Amino acid sequence: MRQDIKAYNLTGMGCSASLIAIHLIQQLFKTQKKRLAIVVSSESTAANYYLGKERSMMLSNCLFRVGGCSMLLTNDSAHKKQAILKLKCAVRSHIGSDDEAYNCCIQGEDDQGYRGIRITKSIIKAASQSVLKNLQVLLPKTLPLWEIIRYVCLKGNSKINLKSGIEHFCIHPGGRAVIENIGASLGLNEYDLEPSTMALHRFGNTSASGIWYALGYIEAKKRLKKGDSILMISLGAGFKCNTCVWEVTSDLVRANVWKDMIGSYPPKTRNPFLGWRNDEMMDIIGREEFLNIAGLS
Repeated sequence: MRQDIKAYNLTGMGCSASLIAIHLIQQLFKTQKKRLAIVVSSESTAANYYLGKERSMMLSNCLFRVGGCSMLLTNDSAHKKQAILKLKCAVRSHIGSDDEAYNCCIQGEDDQGYRGIRITKSIIKAASQSVLKNLQVLLPKTLPLWEIIRYVCLKGNSKINLKSGIEHFCIHPGGRAVIENIGASLGLNEYDLEPSTMALHRFGNTSASGIWYALGYIEAKKRLKKGDSILMISLGAGFKCNTCVWEVTSDLVRANVWKDMIGSYPPKTRNPFLGWRNDEMMDIIGREEFLNIAGLS
């Protein structure tokens, strides 16, 4: 790169690195005019393949995939007509002071000395807590005043309606349980969660790149219209939650990574075990394994 280019390395920020980078650029743009910035997001490049037998550490071997993307941002008004998205706001939150949240996704060694990423069941609780803390700051900046007033008048006895000010949602596709639990907490339906679940289905957990694959899905489905708002929610070890809201500045019809497969999504598949009795499942996979999968062991 040229000597006048400034590079910032955000290694170690995990799955939430993209939005941390967006927030960093937002702050830089406040003091530097007519600038261009490139954010490059990738899957973890560290040697984290786990060779041991601890179940909570095997998940990272199965879930994560290789992937990456890059975004070009500017605060130069000369490029306004070329822009497809406009950043409205960004909020970062961190709950690492809670021991359970800090340890729910962390690198370490098992009893035999094998190093890997340990992901515990507490990650769902940590994700929900961090998202709640984040949205308490973000939503008053995003939702219309009348929705805030309605929620306050009801004294929190009703869920706040995110769709009153946001049309599209990109939740970090880190795992199906996390997507579904956050979706339920926010009152989102299957259509709202489809971009994230399909990104997870097709590409797996691509770490900091994941939310951009979800955005690409929405674009490939031709759902984005000028004036629409997009909420991105990224989650990462620490535990942290980072969010941002974008405004669509033009009708998006570009081809992207989904172009050759979007017609087959969402796939019309069915869980082959739906409707099966528990005793039938136990006969096939064994009682101990069944109880472990069901979370009853």
